[in-house]
Amino acid sequence: MSIEIKVPPVGESITEVVLSRWIKNDGDAVEMDEVIAELESDKATFELTAEQAGTLRIVAGEGDTLAIGAVVCNIEEGGAAPAAKAEEAPKAAVAEDKAAAPVAAAKSGDSYATGTPSPSAGKILAEKGVEAAAVKGTGVDGRITKEDALKAEKASPKAAAPVAAPVVAAVAGARAERRQKLSPLRKTVAKRLVAVKNETAMLTTFNEVNMKPIMDLRGKYKDQFKEKYGVGLGFMSFFTKAVCEAAKDFPAVNARLDGEEIVYNDFVDVSIAVSAPKGLVVPIIRNAESMTLAQIEKTVIELATKARDSKLTIEEMTGGTFTITNGGVFGSMMSTPIINSPQSAILGMHNIIERPIAEKGEVVIRPMMYLALSYDHRIIDGRESVGFLVRVKQLLEDPARLLLGI
Repeated sequence: MSIEIKVPPVGESITEVVLSRWIKNDGDAVEMDEVIAELESDKATFELTAEQAGTLRIVAGEGDTLAIGAVVCNIEEGGAAPAAKAEEAPKAAVAEDKAAAPVAAAKSGDSYATGTPSPSAGKILAEKGVEAAAVKGTGVDGRITKEDALKAEKASPKAAAPVAAPVVAAVAGARAERRQKLSPLRKTVAKRLVAVKNETAMLTTFNEVNMKPIMDLRGKYKDQFKEKYGVGLGFMSFFTKAVCEAAKDFPAVNARLDGEEIVYNDFVDVSIAVSAPKGLVVPIIRNAESMTLAQIEKTVIELATKARDSKLTIEEMTGGTFTITNGGVFGSMMSTPIINSPQSAILGMHNIIERPIAEKGEVVIRPMMYLALSYDHRIIDGRESVGFLVRVKQLLEDPARLLLGI
């Protein structure tokens, strides 16, 4: 008995998926609930499992776009079919090709018309500018041989000068090209980013923050923090807490535009941009304003691990009221991040560079980071955007404020 394995429903708004990879091959024996393929939507990657034990018969190929409910494969009862017979066909084809080769070669030696030059003779005659009709062939059936062409120069001293072959400039190095179809995730990211640029009044404001206080705090307590909570004390938790505190004073930065209304949120769901193998994903830290530094660090590690393993669910990437992106991990010094619609603002972190700054009338070297806040000017004014970023700077340069809420 054979059963059809179809594309399962993977979300209310998803109508089609792409078969990104077959994990099992056609004819393989599969077990009940064994993962046989991966399906990719515009939001996440899903695993397709076998609904019974048997032999896999593939219907759809890798890269195919399939509607929800479309047949992906069949599973027949019984073990995998022997592959020996399947291998015999290619071997027979190879043997047949080898046998046919002499026949093809024989055909290539069919007789030529009298006065026809061989390929090598024709090339020589063309270089000398000698007409084939003016040369007497000594080959089979009067064919002009290479020797005839070489002698033609002596027989035709007044022949036209050789025509110089066009010189083609040689290009050093490999020049191969390859094409790859856009994945559903990449197509969705592209559409959304272009839409944000075209549909919002996006501006970016910059500031810089002295990271020495946070780095000193981490250096002093990182061992005790790791021992007590089982996670390291990173920068993301400090930035997340700073954003949550600053949003209390500037709620428009944590709001969104819905038609002719502004929707203000009394909570902060922080989206964190993560670079995954298949592209940029933005999982969410829910109710970050009520979490401790340790809880934020644990959540960040959990979400980042799921992103790298393509295990994030749609629910974990849906929503969010504010986004933080860290280009500094890749070495970025400054950038203008694009808003994650329908949110109204995004904070960009960058790399930490030791630079000379003026501090209390003296020039000192400090670990500095540039911050960039991109925002939708339709609902966030310049005063609010600059005030928000200054507040974040104050909280980071004096971490005690994060604990005291001042």
